[in-house]
Amino acid sequence: MSSGGGGGLPGVDIPRTLELRLTARTDPDELGRLCALLAAAAPTDVVCELGGLGRRADLGVVDVLARLRLAARRHGHRLTFRGAGPELRSVLGLVGLGGLL
Repeated sequence: MSSGGGGGLPGVDIPRTLELRLTARTDPDELGRLCALLAAAAPTDVVCELGGLGRRADLGVVDVLARLRLAARRHGHRLTFRGAGPELRSVLGLVGLGGLL
């Protein structure tokens, strides 16, 4: 990815990572905002911090993470999850999203 005319050296690639943070209160409006952020960003590495979810590992969380994964792929991003607790890791493995950890 090229740096688009900002400061720095011309012609030097500067890797950028987009970081998202989820909390236990990620509602549909917040999910929509995060998906819009992914749509507006140039393709890049995206790290989604899951530590704010606490120990919560229900299907609502899985739904949010699956939708973020779809939005990221649709817009050319490489998504990884970070900070998942053991229970969430197990659930994500069962639904096929464990490879994103």
